[in-house]
Amino acid sequence: MKIYIVIASVNILFNIYDFKKEITKLKDDVKIVVIDEGNEVIREENKYILKNFNYEFYGPMERAKWFKSQLAGNYERFLSVIPEKCHAETSFGFLVAYEDGADVILELDDDCLRVSNHHLVREHLGNLFNNEGIIVSSNSKWYNTIENLVLNSNLVVFPRGHPYASETRVESYTWERANNRKCVLNMGLWIGYPDLDALTILYNGGLDGRCTIKSIGLRRDKVIIDKGTYFAICSMNTSFQRRIVPAFYQLYMKVMGIDRFDDIWSGLFIKKIADHLGDNVCLGKPLVYHDKRPRSTFKDLKAELEGMIINETLWKIVDSLELNGKDYFECYLELANGIEKNIEKFSEKVHRDFMSLQVEKMKLWLEVIDKIE
Repeated sequence: MKIYIVIASVNILFNIYDFKKEITKLKDDVKIVVIDEGNEVIREENKYILKNFNYEFYGPMERAKWFKSQLAGNYERFLSVIPEKCHAETSFGFLVAYEDGADVILELDDDCLRVSNHHLVREHLGNLFNNEGIIVSSNSKWYNTIENLVLNSNLVVFPRGHPYASETRVESYTWERANNRKCVLNMGLWIGYPDLDALTILYNGGLDGRCTIKSIGLRRDKVIIDKGTYFAICSMNTSFQRRIVPAFYQLYMKVMGIDRFDDIWSGLFIKKIADHLGDNVCLGKPLVYHDKRPRSTFKDLKAELEGMIINETLWKIVDSLELNGKDYFECYLELANGIEKNIEKFSEKVHRDFMSLQVEKMKLWLEVIDKIE
């Protein structure tokens, strides 16, 4: 099996030391794709860490060269599908893996460390392809991913990207045992700092991007999210099959003052399409330790605020769309067109402009996929 691990980072990849022993033991063909900003000092350190792996670095120059070699002609237009200097640059890694024919793509953030007795790649493959699990459906149409974590407090909190409307925060779930449910995407969870939004972190006393709420364990190894139920997909420890890449573009961020919703909305879109195509999406193991670096919570709040407002309308638009496509490419185009037709449902001009840009980039993404197919 051909496995690509995609890491977007401007830091030294100390976390790879944690996973080195496990990955080198795999019989599978593993390649690490690092999306960086081309800093040669940091690259030299990372080359040493990665010396026993098959790896490639893609900074701005390498990305431009790749687009030029793959698409020739008006390659600058296609290059513009990848945002600059933000986490959503991981989309480029997905393109490389897709073009190279990877079977499975695993996205890993550089602040995710190994947890003892958990095996990153093996457990992702297990949840994707063969493990038993439990299916959850929600009367509110949303499942709280933090519910599957054991926290160090009795507080009820929701993850970054979960809508704030009260009806989406009613935790009324139905559970059903499932056998051998293969999945197209698996979101691994975390101990340490859960993926909370800036507002939740501030409310719980965190000024440096972290608060006192921590995860200390996992409740269930594999939770399959039932058709018609959504959840906030965080990409920091997530694996998926190659065939979903046409619909798993990480949205264009760090523009118009909006950031930090690239994985959230790409996850919303992929869940809608997977439901239509009869595919399964799950979460659970493998656990990683999320060693979140200090950062300004106020800065994160600024970046998230407009996206939080958009989120309350966008998920309802997506939920209301009727899809007829036969694969992820066709459905993603339908979804982009559906959002475009509903742009006026966003009450503020900046939100309409922002979502119009997203639709433009989504369609451009499909053009790129079509040309490298």
